[in-house]
Amino acid sequence: MNVSIMQPYFFPYIGYFQLIAVSDVFVLHDDVQYIKGGWVNRNRILFNGESRMITLPVQKDAHELPINARRYIADKQARKDIINLIKQAYPRAPFFQLIFSFLIELLMFEDKNVAHFNENLIRRITDYLGLSCKIITSSCMDKNNDLKGERRVLEICKQLGATSYINLIGGTELYHHESFRQHEISLHFLEAKNECYEQLGKTWVPFLSIIDVLMFNSVEEIRRLLTQHRLFAPPQIEVKH
Repeated sequence: MNVSIMQPYFFPYIGYFQLIAVSDVFVLHDDVQYIKGGWVNRNRILFNGESRMITLPVQKDAHELPINARRYIADKQARKDIINLIKQAYPRAPFFQLIFSFLIELLMFEDKNVAHFNENLIRRITDYLGLSCKIITSSCMDKNNDLKGERRVLEICKQLGATSYINLIGGTELYHHESFRQHEISLHFLEAKNECYEQLGKTWVPFLSIIDVLMFNSVEEIRRLLTQHRLFAPPQIEVKH
């Protein structure tokens, strides 16, 4: 039973979907604190051969509120601005006609709750790619919400009967082999490979939003790209007593 846990990101990069592809259960960690400046409400697309940020503004509120208590600004203009930027960025992309209409549906989703909005786009893209992983939200689980960090992740894993926990490579400093081993759960990390595909610019720009991947690749090719990663276990450090 492979379990992964990630915050619900805004059109995340391909490594996020590689994680979904190798998981039996993928948990959207929607009841943790929203951090401004992260990937929950923004990502990067290719614009005139360079990386450019797209951001969906979040309403101002108490900073300690979790993601599922925050809301995107209700004004549709911000979403229309992103749609127009994508239209300018990818008109010559081979899958523009198919994907652009799909993205309009996702960006005009009526629920402004940040967690619900991002959950919808993640689920829809996962379905489009034909991935069979079960996706759930952490807020729906009956757990001890006073737990933080690694202890919180372990609680979720144990409730789901995980035998393996997989995280993106950015979490290597957050989780420790011994903590998971004590609960008979193996710990692995996923590192996405810098796998090139044909873009419009002269210089390859890696690890952009999944929007870029969708614009330039068929479903079959994306499913191949989803296998282009390194899955590894952290070194086991002997604990001295």
